[in-house]
Amino acid sequence: MTFLQAIILSIIEGFTEFLPISSTGHLILAQKYLDISTTEFSKTFDIVIQLAAILSVVWSFRTRLTSSPKIWKQSLIAFIPTGIVGFVLYRYIRDILLESPLITAYSLLIGGLVLLVVDRIKYFHQGQKSSLGLPTTQLLTIGFFQSISIVPGVSRSAASIIGGLVSGLSRVQAVEFSFFLAIPTMLTASGYDLLKSGLYFTQSEYLLLLVGCLFSFASALAAVKFFLGYVKVHNFTAFAIYRILLAVIVLLTLNS
Repeated sequence: MTFLQAIILSIIEGFTEFLPISSTGHLILAQKYLDISTTEFSKTFDIVIQLAAILSVVWSFRTRLTSSPKIWKQSLIAFIPTGIVGFVLYRYIRDILLESPLITAYSLLIGGLVLLVVDRIKYFHQGQKSSLGLPTTQLLTIGFFQSISIVPGVSRSAASIIGGLVSGLSRVQAVEFSFFLAIPTMLTASGYDLLKSGLYFTQSEYLLLLVGCLFSFASALAAVKFFLGYVKVHNFTAFAIYRILLAVIVLLTLNS
């Protein structure tokens, strides 16, 4: 992996992490089209720059996160289903699912169709609950939806947002809670992956990780601000159409 490739991947990760279009899916596809070989380092690189993107949420919402411990409690409860699934299926996720651009393409397609349906069901536009008032059962429901995103291309953001809408949150509340839920999710995933990798990287690989983190963090800050402003006045149809078009392009070009 070159420094230019690392920068491109990091910008893609940072900007797509919080949008309902699957950052992992975009990274898998970008690595294929940039002809980046899948190695233990490249897999770890993907997860570490995801962590850097998540840290942008901690920075953006630092006042609320430090003044409201309940946000942490709610996020940790909602994280439980994903934590269990991720721990049990860790090796399968890393060695099988993350190796398949075809699975990613179909997940992008199906997820796009699901978003189109969600946008057209009236119930999902009437949510008024605050995430801080959700009972444990509904928090676990959101976590269950997020756990589906172990399949690359599904989108952690999209899955948790839909879970939030199902639980009665408004569109903005569902998006914000998906941000908060990302914190324990990616901190745990990144930490566990780094322990498994043993941190046996070369000096140049550590430098690639540093560069990747900086660009991912910066682009994620922009994405958070953009997405929060966008969902206040728009639904998810544009993202659904984008997912479907991207999936079709990938399926048509994958073996060409």
